[in-house]
Amino acid sequence: MSAAFLTSRRTFILTAAAAALASCTTTTPSGRNAPVPVAPRRPIVPQTASELDVMYGPIQDGGYSLPAVPYQKIDPQFHRQRVVDPTGEPAGTVVVDTPKRFLYVVEPGGTAMRYGVGIGREGFSWQGEGVIHWRQHWPRWKPPNEMIARQPALEKYSIANGGMEPGLSNPLGARALYIFQNGQDTLYRLHGNREWKSIGKAVSSGCVRLINQDVIDLYNRVPYHARIVVYQ
Repeated sequence: MSAAFLTSRRTFILTAAAAALASCTTTTPSGRNAPVPVAPRRPIVPQTASELDVMYGPIQDGGYSLPAVPYQKIDPQFHRQRVVDPTGEPAGTVVVDTPKRFLYVVEPGGTAMRYGVGIGREGFSWQGEGVIHWRQHWPRWKPPNEMIARQPALEKYSIANGGMEPGLSNPLGARALYIFQNGQDTLYRLHGNREWKSIGKAVSSGCVRLINQDVIDLYNRVPYHARIVVYQ
């Protein structure tokens, strides 16, 4: 074989490999270190009704049947969508804009995936910078002692009693991402929720809640130890 042929063949193989790698990194697997997409979709346009039907349609996950979300009844600004990044944070950062009720996953190239969220009532909200230290499929809910002191009926779900079983009625929903700061659990979570009417409102006791379909998508984009910033 000629040197020119070998060089051409080697260039083809390397190009193909690079393309395959690029295609892999733009997906959102559910593995331990899910990557932020490298090549976001362009142009940035609103989803069509058929796309929203798929995004918020019924799904089977972890042995549970999640019902469809009536997204038509939710303010369109709170639908999951790609936007021009307004945060200025590095790619891979999770940003919660509490006043506007948005959560962003910052992407390379100046875009971000945005989700509508429900946030904690005034006086129960957390702010600051931390890391996503733990991620859990269909988590058990273990209300902290402070919450049990306010609502004694929750004692049966305490840490000592093993918490509430995973499921559709569990307040943490389909996924939970646990926020730590300086190596300590803040007791605040990003988590799923079946109460779609709460999105865009301040109703929970401190945690950031998403539609279950959205928190599954978020989980697949955010790796362990991702940086998170919560603004008030």
